[in-house]
Amino acid sequence: MKYVLMIADPPGSWDAMTPAEQQRIMDGHRTFAEALVAEKKMAGGFRLRPIGEAKTLRRRGAEGGEVTDGPFAETKEVLGGFYVIEAASIDEALEWARRIPMGRGSIEVRPMWS
Repeated sequence: MKYVLMIADPPGSWDAMTPAEQQRIMDGHRTFAEALVAEKKMAGGFRLRPIGEAKTLRRRGAEGGEVTDGPFAETKEVLGGFYVIEAASIDEALEWARRIPMGRGSIEVRPMWS
């Protein structure tokens, strides 16, 4: 089964890190992705561009919807990237999620429809 591991951080947390901290986390992601590939668990994943470059389409009825800047939902964290992995169970997916390098934030592990 495929699972998406969605990485969310407090807005601005990346910019608040020192370059050395940023490099440590990026190196950790490289190592994490290499481990997924080596164990044939990687199905995809990307780092997302900053939230200031995003747009949100809110659908209200049958009309085309309203477009606003950013992903400004009522939240204290924003999606920063994700991995799509193959795992035998939610428990295995959680074990992989625990290995994702990050400062603060959360990782949502969600099964995907096939």
